[in-house]
Amino acid sequence: MTREPVAAIDCGTNSIRLLITAAGHDLVREMRIVRLGRGVDRTGRLDPAALERTRAALADYRRLIDDHHVTRVRMVATSATRDAENASDFHNMVMATLGQPAEVITGEQEAALSFVGAVAGLSHHHHRSYLVVDIGGGSTEFVRGTDLVERSMSVDIGCVRMTERHLHSDPPTPGELEAAVADIGRAVGQALSYVDGKEHHLVGLAGSVTTVAGIALDLPHYDANRIHHSILTAEAVEEIAARLSTLDHEQRAAIPVMHPGRVDVIIAGALVLREIMRQTKAPEIIVSEHDILDGIASSINTDGPKR
Repeated sequence: MTREPVAAIDCGTNSIRLLITAAGHDLVREMRIVRLGRGVDRTGRLDPAALERTRAALADYRRLIDDHHVTRVRMVATSATRDAENASDFHNMVMATLGQPAEVITGEQEAALSFVGAVAGLSHHHHRSYLVVDIGGGSTEFVRGTDLVERSMSVDIGCVRMTERHLHSDPPTPGELEAAVADIGRAVGQALSYVDGKEHHLVGLAGSVTTVAGIALDLPHYDANRIHHSILTAEAVEEIAARLSTLDHEQRAAIPVMHPGRVDVIIAGALVLREIMRQTKAPEIIVSEHDILDGIASSINTDGPKR
């Protein structure tokens, strides 16, 4: 294993994240909520204010990358930039800020990278078959496999997209919740049917899952070490999703583990997680703090060209 640091950047619908790692040790792990995909489901375009938030975060990441003398960087962009008509504005900004392009990856590539990142720390269970679910801002990835990906599917039911499409009141009305659940249920059923997603060990990734896990653990503050590889039961997911759906913005913001940028989308994220648990009939889900970001880092060929 090389000791030379590499940098991975994951730019999603809700957040942009950076991992700088060397010899298997994290040097930097950062996350900023930039909401790049705000409004894309409705307008089909990236908002200029969202692009500026993303540029500012990426400029900070560029400084961290330079400070750590990293020469190999891989940046991937996911759901929002797959959907936007003005994606060229995003790519021009990335080139000007980072000095290299972002890869817009498919849902299937996103799923595979998430799987690699999620199961790496579960290698002592290599005989197990896993279903990894990555609940993002614009989409949710379902990927089944053991050591390698066997089947995957991406569906457009991320927490930002579902919030913007259905949950307009604070807290949502029963009718809004019903519409969201119906939309989510159709997509989850389609994905599980395609990937053959039942009777596998369920692993959940990304902020909606880790936030629900932090609530279930009743943590006084967000603690990634406590959350990573914790077990979240179906009963806890049912209770927390129901409770979050009755709280207004101020009440959700007061939850100790709640990131400010997740307050307005956590209800939709919890509903997606609840529907996955219901349709798989899984009694529990393994929560992972390692995800697509770790998969991106592991994919960087340290013997390849430098920046």
